[in-house]
Amino acid sequence: MKNNWWEIESRIAVDTPFLAIYKSRVWDNIATLLLAVAHDADKLRPHVKTHKMGEVLNLFKNVGIKKVKCATIAEAELSAIHNMDDILLAYQLTGEKQNRWIQLIQNYPKNVFSTVVDSSDITEQLSNLAVKNNLILNLYLDLNTGMDRTGFDYKEDWETLVLKIAAFPNIRFFGVHIYDGHIKGTVEERAEKAAEIFHPINEKVKNLEKKIARKLKIVAGGSNTFPFYSQIDNVECSPGTFVFWDTNYQLQLPEQQFVPAAVVVATVISKPTAKTICIDLGYKAVASENALEKRILILNDKSLIPISHSEEHLVLENTGQNRYSIGDIVYALPYHICPTCNLYDTAQIVNEERNISEQWSIEARKRKINF
Repeated sequence: MKNNWWEIESRIAVDTPFLAIYKSRVWDNIATLLLAVAHDADKLRPHVKTHKMGEVLNLFKNVGIKKVKCATIAEAELSAIHNMDDILLAYQLTGEKQNRWIQLIQNYPKNVFSTVVDSSDITEQLSNLAVKNNLILNLYLDLNTGMDRTGFDYKEDWETLVLKIAAFPNIRFFGVHIYDGHIKGTVEERAEKAAEIFHPINEKVKNLEKKIARKLKIVAGGSNTFPFYSQIDNVECSPGTFVFWDTNYQLQLPEQQFVPAAVVVATVISKPTAKTICIDLGYKAVASENALEKRILILNDKSLIPISHSEEHLVLENTGQNRYSIGDIVYALPYHICPTCNLYDTAQIVNEERNISEQWSIEARKRKINF
């Protein structure tokens, strides 16, 4: 697109705030992703959490990407509905989620489903369900490599746990899963830290392959360590944010040539003082887990600075010379696109002529689709 790529040329007949997706830029990001792995689509297992849209999954399939990673059963079901061949739920299943998982697998017998565990107790529960339902369940061991959120400590004896998991009835051990969102710094610093963690894990995986007599998979990394893992032969990479990108990763990962492809469109609804305007972009319309200065970037006027945020309102101080009227349109680039996308039922799709041409459903924002 040309300068001010975010501007929508046609009359905006959609009530604000709304999420706008720029389709040609999404295609650019998919092309950039493929280029990073020398067009070997088999190395890619993109995370569904960023977009949660079947139409995006269809774009993936069009370029040969047939494996995905997800965090919810709704995301897994969406992937099955759109015929993704291989679906990894990277979230340990407890309670009723286990029964929902079984139902999903039973209703989509042609898809390959897998999930992660970090506990022999949960593995035993899944094994019992698999036996009861005459299924084989595919499992990865989730390794904690320093993020300390989930997983079994990779510095401990996880090989013994793997052998225990693999011995449970109706369980097929697939490999190991690594998410390392805690790794920050320059691209060189991130690569150095990722290598320090990965290489001993990889050696243990090779030893386990001899004991289990089967090739094992390694699913590793997110956006931060994608440049490292994209160059490792026996790893499936699972970045997610690349598809839409956002302000955070533009700043933190400048070496990656993805472009922002999702914008929140808002309207000026009030002018409470001579130097402020209020837009309809509250907590309910843009991810707000970060500090006020790290929630949005106003694309069409960088002199508009957020000073107050509530459920339905965002007050901006006008530090520049532009003057605004009630009803004017404002384009905001989210700092964190993944939870922002999750706030909307639909996205408006902007074509190369900068017109809204269609609408996509963000179907997997639901807690449950069918199962």
